[in-house]
Amino acid sequence: MITLNLLHTSPVTFSKSNHKNPINASFFYPNLSTRTRPFRKSTSQSTESGFKVCNPSKPVSQICRSSTHLNQIYGYPFGLSVKTTSKTLGAASGAPQESSPDGQIEEAAKPNKTLQLAVVFGLWYFQNIVFNIYNKKALNIFPFPWLLASFQLFVGSVWMLFLWSFKLQPCPKITKPFVIALLGPALFHTIGHISACVSFSKVAVSFTHVIKSSEPVFSVVFSSFLGDSYPLKVWLSIIPIVLGCSLAAITEVSFNFQGLWGALISNVGFVLRNIYSKKSLQSFKEVNGLNLYGWITILSLLYLFPVAVFVEGSQWIAGYHKAIETIGTPSTFYLWVITSGVFYHLYNQSSYQALDDISPLTFSVGNTMKRVVVIVSTILVFRNPVRPLNALGSAIAVFGTFLYSQAASKKIAKKNEGEKKS
Repeated sequence: MITLNLLHTSPVTFSKSNHKNPINASFFYPNLSTRTRPFRKSTSQSTESGFKVCNPSKPVSQICRSSTHLNQIYGYPFGLSVKTTSKTLGAASGAPQESSPDGQIEEAAKPNKTLQLAVVFGLWYFQNIVFNIYNKKALNIFPFPWLLASFQLFVGSVWMLFLWSFKLQPCPKITKPFVIALLGPALFHTIGHISACVSFSKVAVSFTHVIKSSEPVFSVVFSSFLGDSYPLKVWLSIIPIVLGCSLAAITEVSFNFQGLWGALISNVGFVLRNIYSKKSLQSFKEVNGLNLYGWITILSLLYLFPVAVFVEGSQWIAGYHKAIETIGTPSTFYLWVITSGVFYHLYNQSSYQALDDISPLTFSVGNTMKRVVVIVSTILVFRNPVRPLNALGSAIAVFGTFLYSQAASKKIAKKNEGEKKS
């Protein structure tokens, strides 16, 4: 039996008993017996922490059943975090919750939300920067993007299987329709990932990210072909993206056609993944973003690795010995490869969780700023030469992406409002 002790001057404690009786509510009222029965009045008490404890009008045993939502594992930032809600125990009774006269709860929630957003964006940016740096370092001495891309998917697959096996992340129910629905998004995710890695191996990281900032152009064009309509502001916003990317490509010092086409194909792959996911996964909305990404990662690995063996397999052993000879210490090479794999999964995981926690507009702005941070960071780390016109083109492209995110988010907001009214 679980005994719930709520004292006016002490925190909530739980103690385990060997009896098989319901919750002991004698600490609420001294004259109340240990068997459960409803309270006669619904009153509220303010604890020292500033949160209110309401004495519900329903049996105390119902509070236990409603308290399971207080702690949920969301897998953040490493798949292991506990998110607590600020809902009061009075919510278990179904009665309206009262707020303190001075609004202490509401005021306390605002800085907590701001801090949470800062942590989410900080981790997302940091993990992305670390991945891009160590991925490029590994590719510089071991130019086999197909193998490295496969390894990164392998790390993510192992990590998700670990979380599901030890019940640190609830595993979604796997059915044949669910797997079939994932085949398309996983295929396009595979194309997007390997194409980006090929681009990273051929040109500077900053140039790849400038070209990848043109992803909204492909999104608008493909979605329009499939029947979606966009306001004029959205179409106008893609003009600076095209112009900026073109200027950056013309003036790029490390320009390479394979690198350019890799980044462009990556945009196509990820856009088609997003479009296809909306259509094929409509009936699986109960699966959260992290679990969805986990299964996409596993299927992508099954897609990619056999092709990687066919494309590069014969060169891996010779390439490995050359990489060790170049770097001198094998442990350093192993560290770079493992770090790129771990942080590839973490930054994608963080992006899915950020999208769950914040509005699409905030996410779009944050994603644009993330690209700026990554571009600047990699230029500083690798000391890539940047021409003035190249910097101008990059800035114009990123600014166009920002304008697109603003216009597209307003379109989505209007669409949601229309659906609510209807």
